[in-house]
Amino acid sequence: MSFGFKSRALRSAGVAALISALGTPMMAEEIFYVSGSVGKAVENFKTLVKPWEDATGNTVTIVPMPASTSDQFGQYRLWLAAGATDIDVYQTDVIWAPQLADHFVDLSAVAKDLAPTHFPSIIESQTVGGKLVALPIFTDAPALYYRKDLLEKYGVAVPKTWDELTAAATKIQEGERAAGKGDFWGYVWQGNAYEGLTCDALEWVKSFGGGQIVEADGTISINNEKAVKALETAAAWVGTISPEGVLAYGEEESRGVWQTGNAAFMRNWPYAYQLGNGDDSAVKGLFDVTTLPVGAEGDTSAATLGGWNAAVSKYSKHQDVAISLVMYLAGPEAQKARAISESALPTIVALYDDADIAAAQPIIPQWKSVFLNAVPRPSAPTLGKYNEVSSKFWSAVHETLSGNGSAADNLAGLEADLTDLKGDAW
Repeated sequence: MSFGFKSRALRSAGVAALISALGTPMMAEEIFYVSGSVGKAVENFKTLVKPWEDATGNTVTIVPMPASTSDQFGQYRLWLAAGATDIDVYQTDVIWAPQLADHFVDLSAVAKDLAPTHFPSIIESQTVGGKLVALPIFTDAPALYYRKDLLEKYGVAVPKTWDELTAAATKIQEGERAAGKGDFWGYVWQGNAYEGLTCDALEWVKSFGGGQIVEADGTISINNEKAVKALETAAAWVGTISPEGVLAYGEEESRGVWQTGNAAFMRNWPYAYQLGNGDDSAVKGLFDVTTLPVGAEGDTSAATLGGWNAAVSKYSKHQDVAISLVMYLAGPEAQKARAISESALPTIVALYDDADIAAAQPIIPQWKSVFLNAVPRPSAPTLGKYNEVSSKFWSAVHETLSGNGSAADNLAGLEADLTDLKGDAW
């Protein structure tokens, strides 16, 4: 398949070659693709799949879901448990493979040549019981967004620790408010009680040296002094450098504050980079990104490993066409297009050295340093119980951030809950 974008004919030829190799029937079909929706994801998807539609004659109808990954997962489980035939392809979070694997088609054989071109760890994350149940379409790792102009204005360095972030955010917020920007905040992030808070809080805990909630060997590690310190630090932001309303923020709410020019720092995923540099953005050209801060010098930055995959439902009546679409979305042509249009991080290793991507999205090669600090959520050791583990974790964190109990008490309670949930084994 061509990596280039010199003409539609070339693109279509590349897709057609893939279709021919897969042996997809030429009879046109409409297939349904379900996906979460943040930013301009739905509009971008229509453009992304057009070369495949042109080459095959098939059409894709996207079924948008709420931005909350927790809400998505709940709906997915309902549809799959019912054996729903009207969804052909599911866009899945990197952590969902162990929990949904039984409902998806094994793509190992059809992707035997494509899979080795992706980051091995990501392919491994989508392999359950020897079956490749989803193909990666882009990966994710969050970063700290910061206003270059405001750091220069106030003589503030890019923060390396959370204490430095707190001090810098406080100084800039006070200065901007004194200048008349009463709605300006130092730092925005994702504080609502959902999977996004698990991601944020895992980064705080890990970057303070407090572990990963549940370790790779299944040990419950969350109840420790470093984790307590991490949550106490974050709780102190609420109502000071972060609005009280941050406790209801998801990715889009925090991006909204940031993109209107009302925050000095933001924690968010790569998709916000392209949107922040859009013509309708108040911060276009005024910001950059860096790795998330650490608890103290000597600690390691942590960025929760995210990423999205495409899986073919076992209950689809159009499996061949659905597989064809998934192979296209996971291939170099679509990954390159998505990287250029959405600043989405490819999972194909070679694309990090692609000149067109570097020219259009210079941030992507820079994101390597962020990706190297990526930390997985404990879905592998907790298997089918991960969703409950995450729910209990984000609930304990949200209670702490809301001032309902101390971090120490809430983490002790969380440890007890997780111990009960684990039983003899995960």
